[in-house]
Amino acid sequence: MIKIVAKNYVKPECTEAFRETAKELIEKSCAEEGNIFYTLNVSKKDPNTFVFIEAWKDQAAIDFHNNSEHFTSIVPKLAKMCDREGDVELFDEI
Repeated sequence: MIKIVAKNYVKPECTEAFRETAKELIEKSCAEEGNIFYTLNVSKKDPNTFVFIEAWKDQAAIDFHNNSEHFTSIVPKLAKMCDREGDVELFDEI
C-alpha cells in the first residue's frame, strides 16, 4: 500500500470553493478500483492549509489515478485557488 500526503496552501478567499471543488475529486477517486481511501483534511493551526491523505493499492493504481479525466481536470482548478505550490509526498506503509 502506498499513501500520499498532498498539502495545499489555499487563498483565504477560496477555502469554500476549494472544499466544494474537491468533493468531486474525492468522490470519483474513491470509486477507482485501486483506491483504499481518499480524504481531505484541514489544519487545526491554519484554516487555509488543506491536506489530501490518500491510500492506493500500488503504483499502477496511482498512475491510473494521475491520468484520469477527473484528476487532470479538477487538480488544475484547485491549484488556481492556492497562493503557492503545495507539497506532495508518497509513503510506504510499514
